[in-house]
Amino acid sequence: MAASALNWVGDDRSEPRDAVHHRTRAHHADGRLLPLVVVNVSSGGLMARCDAPCEQGDRLRVDLPNVGLITVEVRWSLGGRIGCRLPTPLGLSDYYALLSGMRR
Repeated sequence: MAASALNWVGDDRSEPRDAVHHRTRAHHADGRLLPLVVVNVSSGGLMARCDAPCEQGDRLRVDLPNVGLITVEVRWSLGGRIGCRLPTPLGLSDYYALLSGMRR
């Protein structure tokens, strides 16, 4: 994978990520239901495996444990993986609740 494909806005990936393996689904703006496997997460975004085609700029509503449906923006898509940014970073308590739900 090219390093540039993994970079977020401004090529700044300084935010720590937690490795997870969480199966969920997302609702695409065009009505498609997309199965996802979230493989890492941070308070500001996530990376997931997704077999369905997604484009940079797509908006997805992702069902996340303990925080519910959150609309995310696809920042990159490459080889069956997508990187998504949350509209606003999760607060610390919400982030820990999310991690707890993903690691059960």
